[in-house]
Amino acid sequence: MFKKRGQGLSMTVIVVAAIALLVLVILAVIFIGRMGTTAENVDKCKGDCVYSPEECTEMGKYTKVTDDPCDDESQYCCISIA
Repeated sequence: MFKKRGQGLSMTVIVVAAIALLVLVILAVIFIGRMGTTAENVDKCKGDCVYSPEECTEMGKYTKVTDDPCDDESQYCCISIA
């Protein structure tokens, strides 16, 4: 009676879609990996680590005491401001 024709996706479309998906996964892995190193660098003290806020003023510069972590938790991070 009626002849049925297949209306599936061609093999070329499936291969291109698989390659595109693979590229997206690789880019996502690279992006997520770099986010971790960026977060570590943002958390570090960019100035000088001192043991008291008074030491910041003794450096002879206008400084600002921040909450950025130093290696020793009892230290303060002093960043020069201009």
